[in-house]
Amino acid sequence: MTPAPLGPSPSRRQLFLGMLQVALSAFGGGLSAWSQRIVVEQRRWMTNESFLTGLTVARLFPGPNQINMAVYIGAYFRGLPGALAAIAGMLLLPFSLLMLVGFVYFQFHALPAVDRVLTGVVAAAAGMALSMGFKILDEYWKDPLALLLAALTFIGLQFLHLQLIPVVLVGGPIAMALYWPRQAKPKP
Repeated sequence: MTPAPLGPSPSRRQLFLGMLQVALSAFGGGLSAWSQRIVVEQRRWMTNESFLTGLTVARLFPGPNQINMAVYIGAYFRGLPGALAAIAGMLLLPFSLLMLVGFVYFQFHALPAVDRVLTGVVAAAAGMALSMGFKILDEYWKDPLALLLAALTFIGLQFLHLQLIPVVLVGGPIAMALYWPRQAKPKP
């Protein structure tokens, strides 16, 4: 099945609205999954491969991954003004809603119904994160080295209880060295 062609490059306004849609769709978690769904599948701004490249870059830099991703997407299409528009979309309304929800939560957090609702939100966020994992896994089935790196990272974090920062500081450079573009050797 051939993927749908990419749409036109988004304007700053479209970047703002797209990141706002991501932020509001993912209220409670699952930002990466929603970001992939909106940017790649719905709006067709990027290929899945380009999105995964941006997500990798976003995760390597300090700070919240999705804010880094918004900067990446905005800058990719519209430079600094696009990055600022994407960040504004990601933060402006969600921050205001968060303040309102926080106020309401602290007024009613002792109610058992509030605890049950939050449990449901956490379960939904975990499901969306798993969904994103399976979607990107499809890209990596073709690359045994990527699967090996992912498996080693998972084992190190989950079973060997290694700390995240040392894993990133060691594994990141190793993965970059393994995937660094090399010149093709001339055929004899």
